Amino acid sequence: MRFLDSAKIWVKSGDGGDGAVSFRREKFVEFGGPDGGDGGRGGHIILRADPDLNTLIDFRYRQHVKAERGQNGMGKQRTGRDGADVVLRVPVGTQVFADDHETLLFDLAEPGQEVIVCRGGRGGRGNVHFKSATNRAPRYAEPGEPGEERWIWLELKLLADVGLVGLPNAGKSTFLAAVSRARPKIADYPFTTLAPKLGTVEAGDDSFVIADIPGLIEGASEGRGLGDRFLGHIERCAVLIHLVDGTQREIVKAYRTVRRELEAYGHGLADKPEILCLNKCDALDVVAIARKRRALAKAAGRPVHAISAASRQGLESVLAEARTLVREARAARRKAA
Repeated sequence: MRFLDSAKIWVKSGDGGDGAVSFRREKFVEFGGPDGGDGGRGGHIILRADPDLNTLIDFRYRQHVKAERGQNGMGKQRTGRDGADVVLRVPVGTQVFADDHETLLFDLAEPGQEVIVCRGGRGGRGNVHFKSATNRAPRYAEPGEPGEERWIWLELKLLADVGLVGLPNAGKSTFLAAVSRARPKIADYPFTTLAPKLGTVEAGDDSFVIADIPGLIEGASEGRGLGDRFLGHIERCAVLIHLVDGTQREIVKAYRTVRRELEAYGHGLADKPEILCLNKCDALDVVAIARKRRALAKAAGRPVHAISAASRQGLESVLAEARTLVREARAARRKAA
């Protein structure tokens, strides 16, 4: 299934049914009077967060959605049937924006959460409601209210606790495969990962989700390479794991390149807790590891883990630190809630 994290659709709720103009016509009833029923409500457009979905690809082929109209009222004070609601299933983590693509309307962050993006029009009242002492035979009923319609943007932001960042070929997919049951594509050429991947890490009696996004290159914020369009998927992460390829010459430049792109993207990514890792240390000798580790720690101003995702060297300490930071973030969210 193709990964799609953005879609623009047109939605319209159903119009309300018209009220009825009707009078009682019964044998032996001399003064029957009005008995027109109300129109039914138009159908709502509802979005539901479905944990079984992970892409918005369905909306590539369904860009116009319209709910059913309410049934008109009938005689004998019978109310028309309400229009059927349309329930659109979206992945958990989907945000709904207005047509300007800036105004956030809803954030579907919980499984099963539902929101009404367009309310159905109210049904019109039948003529039985307009009877009075001076107007005993009203020949007027309300028309149904029109339903709402709008263009909306659906933006998927994956719900993960930890985000993997780094240049292409830094070993992010190998890291994800080593610590979880995810099986991302792994190859020895850049941009192997073309869409975000998720993996669940079991750490003792706890677990957390790691997101692997396509690698960043210099100028990603300006659209180079795959750009920074996938960085939105790690906006909700509590911590970032920054992988630097230890086999390349300019490791400090590689680190600073990614940091510049995170700062250029904004949305608080550059301020998140970061676990810095010098990867592919299985291909280096002890002297080279120590030298590159010192240089990277000096440039970043933080400790550096020497790891090898391929041989699973040093991963335990990285996961332990990530688990601690995730627990602290979860506790802070519960306290705020």
